[in-house]
Amino acid sequence: VEAVGQGGSVRPVDYKRGEAPPVPEGAYEPERVQLAAQALCLRANGYQVDEGALWFAGSRRRVVVPITEALVERTREAARELRAAVEAARLPAPLVDSPRCNGCSLAPICLPDELGLLAEGVDEKVELDERLERRLVPARDDGQPLHVLTQGARVGVSGAELVVKLKDQELGRASLPKTSQVSVFGNIQVTTQALRALLQAGTPVAFLSQGGWFYGSAHGMPHGNVFLRRAQYNAIEDPEKALAIVRRLVLVKLRNQRTLIRRNAAEPQAALARIDAAGISAKTAPDIATLRGHEGEGAAAYFSAFGSMLKPPDKLAGFDFHGRNRRPPTDPVNAALSFGYSILCREWATVLATVGLDPLAGFLHQPRHGRPALALDLMEEFRPIIADSVVIGAINTGELSAGEFVTRGNACNLNDAGRRKFLQAWERRLDTLVTHPVFGYRISYRRTFEVQARLFGRYLLGEIAEYPPFVVR
Repeated sequence: VEAVGQGGSVRPVDYKRGEAPPVPEGAYEPERVQLAAQALCLRANGYQVDEGALWFAGSRRRVVVPITEALVERTREAARELRAAVEAARLPAPLVDSPRCNGCSLAPICLPDELGLLAEGVDEKVELDERLERRLVPARDDGQPLHVLTQGARVGVSGAELVVKLKDQELGRASLPKTSQVSVFGNIQVTTQALRALLQAGTPVAFLSQGGWFYGSAHGMPHGNVFLRRAQYNAIEDPEKALAIVRRLVLVKLRNQRTLIRRNAAEPQAALARIDAAGISAKTAPDIATLRGHEGEGAAAYFSAFGSMLKPPDKLAGFDFHGRNRRPPTDPVNAALSFGYSILCREWATVLATVGLDPLAGFLHQPRHGRPALALDLMEEFRPIIADSVVIGAINTGELSAGEFVTRGNACNLNDAGRRKFLQAWERRLDTLVTHPVFGYRISYRRTFEVQARLFGRYLLGEIAEYPPFVVR
């Protein structure tokens, strides 16, 4: 707010990163309404306000906006519309081909073009790159995750930076505004000041054991969309809808497992036939318990061929795989798989809480105290193409060797160096751009998690007929 002249009048000033739009009013209506709302607040506190100003950093241009009676009335009308939308307990319908969506920071949340395409029905005959005429969802996140693994370290905050120290030695710094999430493994302290700054910034903090077991995460205030969570709980109690959701998740997981086996396994025919049989049976399974059985049959077939996908440079490195085992894993391959699944679960628990869903209330995985059942559900289709692919790639390229594992008794785990190398491979995988199988645009796997979570929420709310799975080809 700046003073205008000597008469006691003031002017609210709003700063925009982009360029001034080429419109007669000098700014779009939402920007002018924001200024008018600020002016009304100032007037309510006794100030005289006749105009506001917008500074567009992109074009280095200042636009003065008169606070006219027409603009004030439009602002009051917009406020009434907003209250009505909140009280309606339902999101407004997405805009159709609106130019206002271009560059809007809320477009990745609204997904207007994606929802429009799904509502019309996806024509499989249309080429992928022609299904959407414009691109609203950024390919990658602006922020970067911070993983802290050094035992005894402390995460603090200094100004706009996170500072990681071990006693008096500084290990590294990270920009707070550019940090998308923080993960601490084991005995690592996060100061009250740092935690408060992260929560104020909306940056989740995940707490894991040194070996990667996910304990939980700290967020800011809970997501306000209680209606989405109510729709989630109602779907869980609806046997028909719950069965449809589980069937879709199981079938997509089987398809992605099949793709990985077909691409990488030696002599995969027997495993492919068993996975196909499990998929055929899953399509007609009468209940969720039976579906779980078919999912297990497919998993057994998949892991029967998993070992043939491992081709380490050192044939004697101890990466023989004879089946899945866990709690505890007894060999390096299973140790890497368990660590990857735990990290994938943490990723999904975080994104589900971010979009307003309850990570604990699932469909395929039965709710249990402290168990992120929905995170386990929705990560199923990504187990083969994310966690398993990272393990296979890290072993086959020699990034993980026998020296990155430690065995005590009958338990095998990654050591500190192995976890660091694994997380480096993990972040490369999540940053990889892939073509979305429904919308046809290039998008990182990490961004895909958020898109899929939001689409699942829209399905639960009844805004789209089916949850569009992520199937690799």
